[in-house]
Amino acid sequence: MQTNFAPEQLKSSAMQSSEKILRTCVHCGFCTATCPTYLLLGDELDSPRGRIYLIKDMLENGRPATPQVVKHIDRCLSCLSCMTTCPSGVHYMHLVDHARAYIEDTYDRPWTDRAIRRLLSAVLPYPARFRVALLAAALGRPLRPLVRRLPRVGARLAAMLDLAPRRLPNKAPASEGKSPAVGPRRARVAMLTGCAQPVLDPFINEAAIRLLNRHGVEVVLPKGEGCCGALVHHMGEEKRGHALARANIEAWTREIEGEGLDAILITASGCGTTIKDYGFMFRDDPAWAEKARRVSELALDVTEYLAKLDLAAPARETGDVVAYHSACSMQHGQKITDLPKTLLKRAGFVVKDVPEGHICCGSAGTYNILQPELAGQLRERKVGNIEKLRPAIVATGNIGCMTQIGKGFADRGDRTPIVHTVELLDWATGGPMPPALADAGFAHRPVREPEPLAAAG
Repeated sequence: MQTNFAPEQLKSSAMQSSEKILRTCVHCGFCTATCPTYLLLGDELDSPRGRIYLIKDMLENGRPATPQVVKHIDRCLSCLSCMTTCPSGVHYMHLVDHARAYIEDTYDRPWTDRAIRRLLSAVLPYPARFRVALLAAALGRPLRPLVRRLPRVGARLAAMLDLAPRRLPNKAPASEGKSPAVGPRRARVAMLTGCAQPVLDPFINEAAIRLLNRHGVEVVLPKGEGCCGALVHHMGEEKRGHALARANIEAWTREIEGEGLDAILITASGCGTTIKDYGFMFRDDPAWAEKARRVSELALDVTEYLAKLDLAAPARETGDVVAYHSACSMQHGQKITDLPKTLLKRAGFVVKDVPEGHICCGSAGTYNILQPELAGQLRERKVGNIEKLRPAIVATGNIGCMTQIGKGFADRGDRTPIVHTVELLDWATGGPMPPALADAGFAHRPVREPEPLAAAG
């Protein structure tokens, strides 16, 4: 794609990056075939190619964002399916992130939009606030029909109430500390606690820590670590996103320079995609660039690390049919595709791919709140495709997908449990049954007796 940026514009590192990305695009349109919003709406401007044209025109001419540009950029899920499809290697993620930050700097949103966005950015990244908000949502659920009628904000507020779980785990998640390895220590890793996940499902990180400890890995939850910044970063709030990222970089750097870390593990793939991008985010900051690069290089999805450990043989009879939902941030953002399925198969599960597995479930961070109608259509499509497999269990690697798909199942009266991949791996190799399976009525399966040693001679 030919560009015509002025030399003055290209003094900005962000503009240089976007100009390079724009020039990579060859207008082929392959991206339209896998874009969820184009699939639903059939509008070229709701495809990656259409959005690229809008972004090019806005940036190149240096003018404020228009309502049309904002509408179509806001409809983008950032699922990054287009990046998997693109034969030219267009780095759409960095381009749309720049566009969103530019929109926030140049466009005056209606007050209702600003209020919803400020509420989300003030609550979601902070576990204590998020828990209080979810408890309030449970009390407010009976008012949902009235809330939906509110002008401009009703659908979004109703979506918040719909997505809030009817009950929260009573157990408070671990926020910092150290879990020692069982037996000789083979490695030492940090694990992201995160923000929304430990409130919605603290059992995920507990399962990961147990599994790692049993395989000789010490796990540390560093003091001062929290939200990765993805939620606000993808709403265009670049400064707030960077501030949250800096807190994590500082916390992990203390561990790296102290006792050392072999890896930084993430159990929410949406967070993993962002943390692996810290090096790019801080590329122009002399005080943080090297620290951020080092963190990004150490960051791994938990399944990437488990694949290196040679996990123990299954300790229980499994054999259940598992529908594996690959989160967009996993398959498109981090290019992790077969590895989680391979781990599940080795643990004894029968793994099936979900039809149209490359299409987003509609969660996408805050998308299912900010764009509830489109998110709902994608959720129904995803749940319908999962149900075709008639699985005993659904596994995935992202809490947002678990919440979104769980809402779809609940609406249909489907009690199929949705669990994190690491919970199944922990259970299969000797850990306790995941609570979601127990709630769904799975039968207790004892740990196998170890096979007797062969007699000498």
